[in-house]
Amino acid sequence: MLVLEIDSKSWGTSRRGQGDSISLMASVTHNFMKLFRGSSGGTEATTPQAAPKLTRRSSSLGELSRVWEADTPLCFLDLGSTSAANIRFFTERSHKIYSEDLLVASTDPNLATKDEQGNPILDSRRFLADNLVYPAAHFDVVLCWNLPDYLDESLVRPVMGRLWSVLKPGGMMLAFFHTKDAGPDSPCYRFHIVGKDTLEMQPIVLRREARRGLTGTIHTANTDGFRLQRVFNNRHIETLFRDFASIKFFLARDNVREVLVVR
Repeated sequence: MLVLEIDSKSWGTSRRGQGDSISLMASVTHNFMKLFRGSSGGTEATTPQAAPKLTRRSSSLGELSRVWEADTPLCFLDLGSTSAANIRFFTERSHKIYSEDLLVASTDPNLATKDEQGNPILDSRRFLADNLVYPAAHFDVVLCWNLPDYLDESLVRPVMGRLWSVLKPGGMMLAFFHTKDAGPDSPCYRFHIVGKDTLEMQPIVLRREARRGLTGTIHTANTDGFRLQRVFNNRHIETLFRDFASIKFFLARDNVREVLVVR
């Protein structure tokens, strides 16, 4: 089940008024209904309360904060499981935020297909028919986080192309990439913004539901989170974002490269 927590006080103080509040609630309802329809095949990403929270400083987030600290209300796309902290952080600053968990959506078994050589892939057209369905040039900022490192190879380029199209000209996207020193078991984290250059990270655990037995009882099992699919070097990253106007790298100390790109 998708649980969405919104600070009611933040709605009351929004400078954008009731119309935009309704618009945001409509986007939330849209995402909830997609989950309710089972588009992710009974899989849900969770961040258990017992899991330790790690804190990291982010230079790229600090630079991006100059954008959201301006007086103009902005529209954000957060690519991860719904984060109450992120919703609260931006709505308290009179911004609008949408959230989509593309990693969970990519586990939909109905996406499985084969390429011309018979190799198993995911159907990118079908994936994009159900996800990232927004008007062109809709968002000022996309928080991509570590999505490219964990997303199935067949979806990475199509998804980046769709993100380019939904970003406004001059819009910015934040992404994290592991370095070659990262191991294959590097955990996939959910990122929560707690300050203009500070993040809390929680490892993601997958919950899968299955009906078993004659009674059809639902059993829930927790599995390991998403596995690291690849490591991009700088040239790969530049190729991935070749349609964007500019790219800036930030090298962190935890085997992660932070990237800010501008459409």
